[in-house]
Formats: sequence, structure tokens, C-alpha cells
Amino acid sequence: MPSVKKIYVTRKIPESGLNLLRKKKYEIDISEKDGVLTKDELINELKRKPYDGVLCLLTDNITSEIYDAVGTAKVFANYAVGFNNIDVAEAKKRGITITNTPGVLTDTVAEHTFALLIAIATRLVAADRFVRDGKYIGWAPELMLGNDLKGKVLGILGAGRIGSRVAYHASRGFDMQIAYYDIAPNKDFEKECGAKYYSSPDELLAISDFVSVHVPLLDSTKHLINKERLSKMKRTAYLVNTSRGPVIDEKALFEALRDGVIRGAALDVFENEPKVYPGLEKLDNVILTPHIASATIETRSKMAEIAALNLIAYFDGKTPPNVVQ
Repeated sequence: MPSVKKIYVTRKIPESGLNLLRKKKYEIDISEKDGVLTKDELINELKRKPYDGVLCLLTDNITSEIYDAVGTAKVFANYAVGFNNIDVAEAKKRGITITNTPGVLTDTVAEHTFALLIAIATRLVAADRFVRDGKYIGWAPELMLGNDLKGKVLGILGAGRIGSRVAYHASRGFDMQIAYYDIAPNKDFEKECGAKYYSSPDELLAISDFVSVHVPLLDSTKHLINKERLSKMKRTAYLVNTSRGPVIDEKALFEALRDGVIRGAALDVFENEPKVYPGLEKLDNVILTPHIASATIETRSKMAEIAALNLIAYFDGKTPPNVVQ
């Protein structure tokens, strides 16, 4: 009789995914901590039993020390699309399978991105705060003036699944002009959205009224948006980031917003999460949301199910549907 598979889950996730694992009669241990496990805490937890697999989150830093702590686990299912939190190269050396949850959150993140774009352009959050603070004493011709979207240039940095979807909403719903930068031109994307390709981020930033960032976090994309590149943007431009925080030099962005180098920004991710660069939260020309671009009931539940199905496929002797390597 085959042994019962043991799985450690590093944080409580939606029940829809956990129930799939329970139906397979797996032994599941879920972290009881209300928050992210430290490295030492995670190592201690993983040493408790000879786990066969780990369901981890993007907030878990999966390194060689973690692999050493649970040498019996040959599959790590990441509850996220990105996997920059995992040492994939080391996993490959050890014959460990890494999976992720792609595709499911494309529309959700694109919708949140567009919500941020509209909100920062219309000064929605600042206007809400203005009323709540008791400052509204009556309509005025120049009260809380924002900017239109129609006819403006939206620059897409990274025309993958999410970036392409944001561009679709912008071009079809708001008559915006689409410009984009990626490692190579995408003719299908250009045809669908009437997009124009730019061969460098600098060229794109210089002509865009709005810039939406959708690149993965790599060595080559860390601080892709820095002081020099912010200076190339229009003073009337807005920057939106729902990709990964370290893509933007947060200190440089704070200074650019404070000094009027660009008009505004909206961020769902931060360089040193959960910390925000000091002073950024006090600026009226920035909107800050707590990494919730994929935070809908439907999407977070589906992510849990995909992560579980990746584990189930592996333990059934099949290739998981979403193998990173």
C-alpha cells in the first residue's frame, strides 16, 4: 500500500485548493502563523516531518537552505505566477520540480491596473480624502482637476499576458493610443491594439502620457525605472506598477513625485515589501495599494486550485500542467 503523501503549506490559502488535496487523502500541515514565516521558522517547520511536497507563496524565499531542511520534498508548488522568490537553478540541480499558477490572474490584474490608472488620472483617492477631511465647501471650476484618458498615449513596458490585456482595455474602451516595449516586437498584439513598438524603454518613456509596468523581476529589470529614466518622462506623465516592486527605484520615484519630475504614480507593489519608502505615503500624487492586484475571491481561489492540481499531478506520476523547470 502506497504511503500517504505529506504536504506542508506555508500559509493558509483558499479552501478550494486545500479541499482538492484532502480528497486525495494527503496529510496536510498548514502554518498556524498569521503572517509570513521567517527563514528560521520555515526551516524548523519543514524539519518536523519527511514532507513530500511544499505549497509555498511568493513571500517565501526558497533557497538551498530550505531545500536542505526538507530533503524528501521533490516538488514545490508556488502559489503565484512569478517565481523570483525561488532558486530555480538550485532546484534543477537537485531534481526538484517547481510549478506556478499562470494565466488565471491575467484579467484580474489587468482590471486592477486599469483601476489604478483611472484613479490616479482623475485624482480619485485624493478627492475622496479631501471630502472626508471636511475640506469640500462647494463646487469650483478648478477643484481637483485631473486628466482625460481618451487620445493619450499609454506606454506598456512588457507586452505579455497582463500588459496586452491592459492595452486591450485602453484601446478598445478608452480610445487610447498604445505604445510598447518588449524584448521583441509582437505583430499580433500590434494588430489587435493598434500598438506601436519602441526598441528601448527610454524611447517609450519619452513619448508616453501613462506608463504601465508589466515586466518580470530579473537581474536585467531591477531598477529598470530609475532616476535617469524618470527624468526622460513627460512632466505630465503618470506611472503605474503592478508587476514587481524592485523594478522601480522607489527612492528615485519618491523624489520625482515630490519634485514634479512626473505628475503622479500608482503602485500595488513595493521595492522592500511590506515597507514603503519613507514619505511616499504622504504624497497626494501617488496611490498605494497593498499588493492586491490579483485579490478577488474568484482568482485567489483558482490559484489555490491550480497549485493543488500541480501537486496532485506530480504525485500521480504525471507532468504537472504548470512546470517552471
